[in-house]
Amino acid sequence: MASGFFAILDDIASLMDDVAATSKMATHKTAGILGDDLAVNAEKATGFVASRELPVLWAITKGSFLNKLIIIPIALLLNTFLPVAVKVILILGGFYLAYEGVEKIVEYLFHRKHAGHEAPAAPEENSAATAEKTKIRSAIITDFILSIEIVIIALSTVLEKSLAIQILTVSVTALLATIGVYGIVALIVRMDDAGYKLIKRSGNKGFLANAGKLLVKALPLVIKFLAVVGTLALILVSGGIFVHNIEALHHVLPELPSFVREIAAGLLAGVIALVLITAVKKLFSPFRKKA
Repeated sequence: MASGFFAILDDIASLMDDVAATSKMATHKTAGILGDDLAVNAEKATGFVASRELPVLWAITKGSFLNKLIIIPIALLLNTFLPVAVKVILILGGFYLAYEGVEKIVEYLFHRKHAGHEAPAAPEENSAATAEKTKIRSAIITDFILSIEIVIIALSTVLEKSLAIQILTVSVTALLATIGVYGIVALIVRMDDAGYKLIKRSGNKGFLANAGKLLVKALPLVIKFLAVVGTLALILVSGGIFVHNIEALHHVLPELPSFVREIAAGLLAGVIALVLITAVKKLFSPFRKKA
């Protein structure tokens, strides 16, 4: 009886060792996408008043956990019964990411508001609440696409393993990705608060005060930097999805560095998606006005 119990413990320990090894490999393989995920989500989680930063980030984090709870079982089932569907979903997600990236570039270049030409503002409270909900929804949708990529990459490292190891490895990798990415984002968005506390605690004198001022001054620069990096990450990740999953693109301009080909593919896909979506919106806009 006791020997059977210890045999079960030995099997569990062996399984955990395997999961630890495969999770380490999966996390290493997803490091690139996690960096892009961090840049994208940090940019989306900033730009709110200080009192709303953490609540907004928590809402996005809960959405990210829910995304992964949906994606992991579906990815495992599709990989078992219909593996081609995984590739189709990835490519559709790539078009969405490319669209978001190119839309941001077009918005910055052509649609920035000019002084004296702003539309009448809506009541500030309603406008802020609507903008917050819109940004949270956009962040969760983007996280959904990036989470698919993370789950698929993690799953690809354990295809030859048992189903139990596949489930545990993908789950551990997804959990670490969510905690790691949004934990770092939380630190970034609270940089200025940490800086003000250092200034106050030091009486605005000495090294701590200077460090606090540096944090306060650095936050706007970090946010601008993340906005640029996040946009590039959207295009680069989408381009990587196309180049790695569409056979015809493997051999296009092979002499160019891979990241150049991925950016070019992402930009082209984003422009196509933007043109199509803009055309569809214009086509259906009269019907929406009548409704």
